[in-house]
Amino acid sequence: MAERDPRNRTGRSPLLRGLAAAVLAAGMLLASAGPGHATGAAPAPGAPSTSAPGAQFTPLTAAVMTEPTPFVATDGRTHLSYELLTTSSLPRSAPLRLDRVDVRDARTHRVVGSLSGRALAQAANPVGDPLPGADAYTPAPPAPTPTVIQGSQQWIIWLDLVLHRGQPVPQVLEHHLSGAVLSPSGPAAFEETVQVTRTAGRPPLNLNPPVRPGTWYSSESCCGNTHHRRGLAPINGRFHVPQRFAIDWYKVGRRGQTWEGDPTRLTSYLSYGQPVVASLGGRVVEVRDGLPDQPPPLTPPTPPIEDTVGNHVTLEVAPGRYLLYAHLKPGSLRVREGDRVASGQVLGLIGNSGNSATPHLHFQVMTTAEPFPTDSPPFTFRRFRVLGQVEPRLWDDNLGLQPTGVLPITPSPYAGLHRARYPLDREVLEF
Repeated sequence: MAERDPRNRTGRSPLLRGLAAAVLAAGMLLASAGPGHATGAAPAPGAPSTSAPGAQFTPLTAAVMTEPTPFVATDGRTHLSYELLTTSSLPRSAPLRLDRVDVRDARTHRVVGSLSGRALAQAANPVGDPLPGADAYTPAPPAPTPTVIQGSQQWIIWLDLVLHRGQPVPQVLEHHLSGAVLSPSGPAAFEETVQVTRTAGRPPLNLNPPVRPGTWYSSESCCGNTHHRRGLAPINGRFHVPQRFAIDWYKVGRRGQTWEGDPTRLTSYLSYGQPVVASLGGRVVEVRDGLPDQPPPLTPPTPPIEDTVGNHVTLEVAPGRYLLYAHLKPGSLRVREGDRVASGQVLGLIGNSGNSATPHLHFQVMTTAEPFPTDSPPFTFRRFRVLGQVEPRLWDDNLGLQPTGVLPITPSPYAGLHRARYPLDREVLEF
């Protein structure tokens, strides 16, 4: 074993000390340099290269957390909803100001979506911060502007792009970040192009309803500040957004009510005991039964991860595509693992098992047979009619805490018949 150099008092190898010095030098360069350009990620295989110069130190690194998949929603426009996970490469004492995020077509460099100012502040938060407004019935307070990222801090940027009508979906996206490193001598501007990534070529599944015909409330759907859309979960050492496009379905009565009578009784909720049906034919790959219904309407204690979705059925309907039906009533499941089911076949009944405060159906498409970890791609329904929308924002897990069970339904600009569309958050629709 070689004798340690007594001058190396930190005990670190010369290589590690050299790397540390390089990182520090990078921070000093960024703090003192003027506007610069850099690439923070190598282009995807086959993707066009950007116009930025060669290797550069960059104050932010970035990674896309899913393959952006275009889908058409009830507003008739094409959406791209995904996340950019950014990390500051600067020391803790060196904050930076992120002024603008431009999502561009990597081939033409044309901007297809931008975030800046208040919009950027509301779409970005440090990893680990609680979801603003998640436990209240009022909107979250305005986020501070400008967006300042502390050194060594990791932030997530929630990208929800809406393309102009007729605008083609880029095959490859790039992300252009601009701002300034906030050094004691004054701000030093930076620009960098990061994370060149392909959009999905596989279209969303087009499904039949997961419930019987009637009026239903599409709750916690994409693309706002909901616990599905912004549910960042650390699982098995990695971050995931496992319920990005999940929808909670509540049955709605003729007067717009979701419950009537005593809200502490499960049977007061119109959703309770309603059948759930296969949206496509497929094979049953997972069944969980035997968990009790939670007493409404209070949020239950956080269960173990394996009990989160409660009693449930998972169908494999295409290679790498699974349908999850969650929070089902104990003892109501009518299928077993390995069964083949047809579209429209009853799988079980809506309950309140798992992490659920009031009876509803949690429904989503997954990329794995297990709810955690998984990715959550978008989907559409073949045919439905929008009747209205709910304003103001409700935290719908606790509908039973509202003064009455009647939803505050208002007219929707997207009222009418829709085909092959994804229902947006808080829409009341008819299957």
